[in-house]
Amino acid sequence: MEDSLVVDGSRMNAILSIDPVDMMATAQCGVGLQELEDTLRAQGLTTGHSPQSKPLAEMGGLVATRSIGQFSTLYGGIEDLVIGLEAVFPGGRVVRIKNVPRRAAGPDIRHIIIGSEGALCFITEVTVKLFRYRPENNRYFGFLVDDFASGIDALRELITAGYRPSVCRVYSPEDARQHFADFYQGKNVVVFVAEGPKGIADATAEAIEELFAGRPHERVDAGLIQQWFESLNWGQDKIDAEKAAMLENAHLGFTTEVSVDWSRVSDLFDAVMSRIRSEFSRAGDLTMLGAHSSHSYQTGTNLYFVYDYTINSSPREEIEVYHKPLNAIIVEEALRLGGSMVHHHGIGKYRTPWVKQEHGSAYYLLSTLKHAFDAEGVMNAGTIFPLEPGTDGRDFASGP
Repeated sequence: MEDSLVVDGSRMNAILSIDPVDMMATAQCGVGLQELEDTLRAQGLTTGHSPQSKPLAEMGGLVATRSIGQFSTLYGGIEDLVIGLEAVFPGGRVVRIKNVPRRAAGPDIRHIIIGSEGALCFITEVTVKLFRYRPENNRYFGFLVDDFASGIDALRELITAGYRPSVCRVYSPEDARQHFADFYQGKNVVVFVAEGPKGIADATAEAIEELFAGRPHERVDAGLIQQWFESLNWGQDKIDAEKAAMLENAHLGFTTEVSVDWSRVSDLFDAVMSRIRSEFSRAGDLTMLGAHSSHSYQTGTNLYFVYDYTINSSPREEIEVYHKPLNAIIVEEALRLGGSMVHHHGIGKYRTPWVKQEHGSAYYLLSTLKHAFDAEGVMNAGTIFPLEPGTDGRDFASGP
């Protein structure tokens, strides 16, 4: 946007404290998650937060985007890890939310800031909880199953029984092909990791074994699953290589992640796959369309749709011709089935048009926050809060 100012907090990069008694660490917004994790693990500790972007992600951005990590089914998302924080609001007001285990002093004001995507304030400091780091207890599992719905049902049965593996995933065959080409055999791939104290890891592993003892499946060697996880994260080298390949081959890959109740997961998967294949005008350009579930809860899970395509139009039109229509179909189907249009990548600009439908009458709460904290609309205009048509970027929608 013209006349914009970008604020870069990357030089606020000090780890301020690590407390192994109260089990918390405080870091400035520009501290890299990889650096913090490396420092903690050397002391036998971890945040438990491990997004695929860990080599590049910084603490302020993780909180601002309400991020999630690969081990979320055990440790939770960033919103479950943040204890306290500091942020600067328009006009220069600095606020600090103190670090306490829990309190009932009104609404949880951390959540005004967590997930605000720079549209309300700038996060300067974060305190997160810590856990013991016990990688020697990790147990890895992989299974091949004939259909996606049965894989989802296995996840549901394990989670609702009270078990919390750190990793709990199922990949459709199309998505599995790009991750597990050596062994997926055209089937759906189910992946688990059990971790934590030995007794808990062993009990979780035993439950996984019992779960699949009564289900049709083929076993995957645990070493292959461990090897895959150890090479999953993306550093700058992988990103640069993918960019180069995209430019050279005019071939792109995007994702849209949503969430839904257990009872509607299969309906959502089927509806999205069917609509894209039948309605998307450039369906012939798709080279891959699949999905996986990677973050599960007592009441439901997420679906992470992935789609690759060859650009057979002007490269300048790529976003409008390919990404936006595909993203729209997934968002619309998630909302139609009562799910959320976004699970963990944030609203950004592309999903803002649906934010009122996402929240319904509760959008009043969001818009009131925006008017209260950023009445001039100077913070990240067009993100989360829809702009009114024909305005200069400072006017945002306030009604339901």
